[in-house]
Amino acid sequence: MTSWTDTELDRIAAADEIGLASERADGSLRNPVTMWMVRTGDFIYVRSVKGRAGPWFIGAQTRHQGRVRSAGITKDVTLQDADPSVQEAVDAAYRDKYGERYPGIVNHVLTAQSRESTLRLVPR
Repeated sequence: MTSWTDTELDRIAAADEIGLASERADGSLRNPVTMWMVRTGDFIYVRSVKGRAGPWFIGAQTRHQGRVRSAGITKDVTLQDADPSVQEAVDAAYRDKYGERYPGIVNHVLTAQSRESTLRLVPR
């Protein structure tokens, strides 16, 4: 398994959004979905506002792989379910990154439903 470089982590964490294109069963990429992402330690996480029932999340479960683009970086990634032990840290990262600018919106990624869809993006 490969990991993010410090430069990649810093650049992606500083960006507001990430484009995530999940892979279909045949390996082709779906259209990218623009979403918020956060860095916690050496990892990048995303969540579905609609939880595990969200269309992009359902599509991502086909192969658990995709491609992300953000801050001039393009990476193929594996989409791993986040360990439940990181949920509080991911919540805090979302609040810190987006809470002041988007106080009415950030709570949508802090619900129990959204937390269940937390994915760690692992470079491959």
